[in-house]
Amino acid sequence: QEQLVESGGGLVQAGGSLRLSCAASGRTFSTYAMGWFRQAPGKEREFVATISGSGGRTYYADSVKGRFTISRDNAKNTMYLQMNSLKPEDTAVYYCAADMNSGTYFYSRFKNEYDYWGQGTQVTVSS
Repeated sequence: QEQLVESGGGLVQAGGSLRLSCAASGRTFSTYAMGWFRQAPGKEREFVATISGSGGRTYYADSVKGRFTISRDNAKNTMYLQMNSLKPEDTAVYYCAADMNSGTYFYSRFKNEYDYWGQGTQVTVSS
């Protein structure tokens, strides 16, 4: 059983930055992919970014490419999402997730492939 806890959300003005963190409880953190998803009110949960277990491969949604950076520190069992140049349309609850079957070198942008989810952290960007 993997437990994921997000932190770092908050209220920020457009153009500002936030860094989200996702702490995992498992002892095999480096062996599976992690991802960030978000869900705005009235919308479906959507993919934001993913990173392989090794940390060597990443993939981003077009809407955040060039503004967001996903990373992980396997020694600390923690994943991060650095969000810069935030826009009001980035407002959502952000969730981290673990894909336990991905292996060390792969990742996934499909939410139905993720096995464990955090409780979410609210990000609000004011205009």
